[in-house]
Amino acid sequence: MTKVLSDQRPFHWLNRNVLAFGLTSFFSDFGHEMATSVLAPFLKAIGASAASLGFIEGTADAFSSFLKLGAGFHSDRLGRRKGLTAVGYFMTSAAHLLFVVAMAWPIVLIGRLLAWTGRGIRGPLRDAMLADSIAPEDRGKAFGFHRAGDTLGAVVGPLTAFGLLTLLSNNPAVSRLAERSFPHLFHAPGGLYRVIFLVSLIPGILAVAALVFLTREKRGSPNPTMRFWGTLRAMPRDYRRFLLAVGLFGMGDFAPSLMILRATAVLSPRFGALEAARWTALLYTFRNLVYAMAAFPIGALSHRFSRTRYLAVGYALAVVAFLGLALAIPSRAWFALLFGLAGVFIAWEDTMERVAVRDYVSGEMAGTGYGLLGAVNGIGDFVSSAVVGLLYTLIHPAIGFLYAAAVGTAGTLLMALLPSRRTR
Repeated sequence: MTKVLSDQRPFHWLNRNVLAFGLTSFFSDFGHEMATSVLAPFLKAIGASAASLGFIEGTADAFSSFLKLGAGFHSDRLGRRKGLTAVGYFMTSAAHLLFVVAMAWPIVLIGRLLAWTGRGIRGPLRDAMLADSIAPEDRGKAFGFHRAGDTLGAVVGPLTAFGLLTLLSNNPAVSRLAERSFPHLFHAPGGLYRVIFLVSLIPGILAVAALVFLTREKRGSPNPTMRFWGTLRAMPRDYRRFLLAVGLFGMGDFAPSLMILRATAVLSPRFGALEAARWTALLYTFRNLVYAMAAFPIGALSHRFSRTRYLAVGYALAVVAFLGLALAIPSRAWFALLFGLAGVFIAWEDTMERVAVRDYVSGEMAGTGYGLLGAVNGIGDFVSSAVVGLLYTLIHPAIGFLYAAAVGTAGTLLMALLPSRRTR
């Protein structure tokens, strides 16, 4: 891969690709998080349980994890990544059409699988392209900026969902207009949420357009002799240990939909179901706003510390949030604190795990390295979401989140004990 040289300009790292990928991810997360913010109450409206939600999110994560590994390896062999990345973004957006027509949770599962298939294809390829666009010492800034741009879309998306729910439920004129425009959707179970799923297609289309027309790919040489298992065996031992810690923590790091469900369930008896749904959409927006604000400074400071110990600090914050969900009280201030803390730890986790990959893996195997990280995270997400969802439904919600805190603590300790890594 082409080596990128830095210079002395203050914002030399803020090049065309960093800006373009930030814009692409902004639009993609706009649509994706707009739909995600109302997915839990929508499933409740069509009669699905918390266990169904956990199964949907966990299965989609696990399914996409294997695609991340395969897509990353395939891009290393081809020496190019942009085309497949565009396909992934398109699939993520198009999947929301299935949410629009779903009458039972298995259809939502299929839609979520399609969306996460797209995410599985695009994620490692986009990260490898971004890493190739920037000097090693500036990766923390570039990935922090990217995660911030990505999450600004995740702020606008739930805000849009919150605004649409408010208009459709409180403004008779807007409600009548929506009913005349989409009569079958509007009168179906969860009709208000279906309208939101339909609108979420617009920013998804803009994301694909931004990627295709604005990004530039630095192509590498094709590597047709690469073999899958041989490439995996060639991964550095230190990187395998790093992935072990990531995977252990991931088995407690459940999907955010379960956090939204917990907030909705605790707040509904006091504020009513619709009001609780509106407030959880707003809280999820706050979480994403905190994420967007925290991602860049977290990444920019990362070169000063051991990658592993620095990442362990973020994991420790997650454990505190898990405990707070287990002890949840029907207070909007309580959940605002927890959603804010979640924004910080998720920004820490997402940014620093991606930055750390290239400390271990060379550019020629970057796609496979990022795919392997995605696979480990996907398996962990499946285990965590499925287990927390089952414990939530069969025993008690607090037990599910206590499980997450216990497993998360083990992963935090293992990450903190790994040898120090700094940018090469």
